[in-house]
Amino acid sequence: MRNKCILFAALLMLSGTISAKVVLPPMFSDNMVLQQQADAPIWGEAKPMKTVKVTTSWDGKTYETQADKEGKWKLSVRTPEAGGPYELTLTDGQKLVLKNVMIGEVWICSGQSNMEMPLEGWGKIMNYKKEVSAADHPNIRLLHVEHVTSTQPESDIKVRDNGWQVCSPQTIPNFSATAYFFGREISEKQNVPVGLIHTSWGGTNVESWISGKVLQEMPDFSNVVEEVRAMPDKTAMKAEYLKTLEAWNNRVDEGFAAGKPVRAEVSLDDSNWAKMKFPGMVEEQGLNGFDGLIWLRRTVDIPASWAGKKVQLILGTIDDNDITYWNGQEVGRTTGYTIQRNYTVPGKLVKAGQLSLAIRIVDTGGGCGMPNDLYLRSANGEQISLAGEWKYQVAADARKEGMPPKDMSENPNLPTSLYNAMIHPLVPYGIRGAIWYQGENNASRAYQYRELFPLVIENWRKDWGKDFPFYFVQLANFKPVSPEPVDSDWAELREAQTRTLSVANTGMAVIIDKGEANDIHPKDKQAVGHRLALIARAKTYGEQIPYSGPMYHSYEVDGDKIILSFDHTEGGLKSGDGKALQGFSIAGRDHKFHWAKAEIQGDKIVVSSPEVLYPVAVRYGWSDNPVCNLYNGAGLPASPFRTDDWKGVTQK
Repeated sequence: MRNKCILFAALLMLSGTISAKVVLPPMFSDNMVLQQQADAPIWGEAKPMKTVKVTTSWDGKTYETQADKEGKWKLSVRTPEAGGPYELTLTDGQKLVLKNVMIGEVWICSGQSNMEMPLEGWGKIMNYKKEVSAADHPNIRLLHVEHVTSTQPESDIKVRDNGWQVCSPQTIPNFSATAYFFGREISEKQNVPVGLIHTSWGGTNVESWISGKVLQEMPDFSNVVEEVRAMPDKTAMKAEYLKTLEAWNNRVDEGFAAGKPVRAEVSLDDSNWAKMKFPGMVEEQGLNGFDGLIWLRRTVDIPASWAGKKVQLILGTIDDNDITYWNGQEVGRTTGYTIQRNYTVPGKLVKAGQLSLAIRIVDTGGGCGMPNDLYLRSANGEQISLAGEWKYQVAADARKEGMPPKDMSENPNLPTSLYNAMIHPLVPYGIRGAIWYQGENNASRAYQYRELFPLVIENWRKDWGKDFPFYFVQLANFKPVSPEPVDSDWAELREAQTRTLSVANTGMAVIIDKGEANDIHPKDKQAVGHRLALIARAKTYGEQIPYSGPMYHSYEVDGDKIILSFDHTEGGLKSGDGKALQGFSIAGRDHKFHWAKAEIQGDKIVVSSPEVLYPVAVRYGWSDNPVCNLYNGAGLPASPFRTDDWKGVTQK
């Protein structure tokens, strides 16, 4: 009897294995979009050497292949014109049905935080409440790739929500706003379903999105690529990070490693601490060039009606990593400067009267601070602002104590690490093209970006085996306005992006009029998505519409004037605000630029200055945050440019 039970159990296990459903990567799920009129690849795993069949409901055809010795299989199905919903039936003996499948246009949406910026979430774009409530678009489908790094190319992809989601007010709030507004316009104007694959990561360098095979062709990165490949696994790197972090904390922060952070204690006398205002960045308030560890403290009165009830502590994004204390008790900690801090404080910690808040911020490079709205929110929606004066004390200046250690086990700025984990596993899913918004992190290496950025396009196109459209966003205006003409790394990065238009089948959305001086994340993402969509509608879908603002073409010197010619002058050259043209500067042989008078004459602009009698060069919009107003009749802004090729500040 015992042997019969064992045999029966074995047969059950064997039958389960024989007829187990095929296993699919998460981009093959209910609600997905397949690229129309294409041989769309589908792949997965099954029992080794098992026959896998895929049947499509739009034409009833069955495609089949055989899994290899490792159980891997792949085939392609022919898709019709846009439409749906359809079903895909897969079987290796047991059926798996994918439902609500649409045929349409699929776009990859990638880059850093301005592509990642969601409609609501940490971003809160312009009119976000209205946009979210109106986002009922069943023809738009969303696939959100998780943040993952790897030192080696991966085959598995990690996504949120177990796969594709139908666009709705419930699914859109934390999705890329730029991608959504782009996809919404394509869907509406082309009357097709649109699939958006959002794979981006804030604060990342362009070299993270390039494969090791391609990146090592650049001398600047050949050794680095080999170092990345030779790194130990994530577990070992994490252990080493925690060891060095503990040592650094022990050295610089009294009581922290022992679990008794002195600077968070309610009873601490902080009367001699300096003061600083938040929202804000510390570098703009006297701590220029700061990296290291800083503590912030402030008090606030909690009303009696809040006592005993949970409270939301909203701190926005903190640059870089924080641990937050409520009356001396830790209530939240987050690593990463693009992540929204929204900490729930349990009711047992909420007492009427004076509250002591303390925030421990570790800055590992770049800016440091709290740039967003800060407030407390009660269970019934009442709010108390935390904006204003905070006390601060620098616990460790990296220039003296050494830089705080970085967690290399999940470091998105390791060259190749995001390509390996967030792009490579998507290949060769059927797509129409890609949109891209990145460059802020590479501004200090703008000349190098001239080579790096085209490598992204070349790399991805070779992987997919097609020269698909690649449309990107030029950096917006940002940082303080310069009263005089200056050199600028952001201007040089924009120039590097413009030069990339020499790569075939590319397009650039200019948003030099949509930035914000004090926020690297402009909130008008509707305009960004629209201008990207204009390019796609014209260049990919063949609509006869203007899609670019004026682009500098050539110049000629005429005595004490320089005459500029432009492409994309549909509707004529115009001042965007009806005032005199601004943003032009002119220089002579001394290479010193002076603000210039610029006049429109037909489709040309004549530039001059009484301070430059023998001009040789003109620049337009050449600064971090230029004041410039040249447009064409279609209402699209001119791209910044220069006529000279003089040595730039990032030419190293």
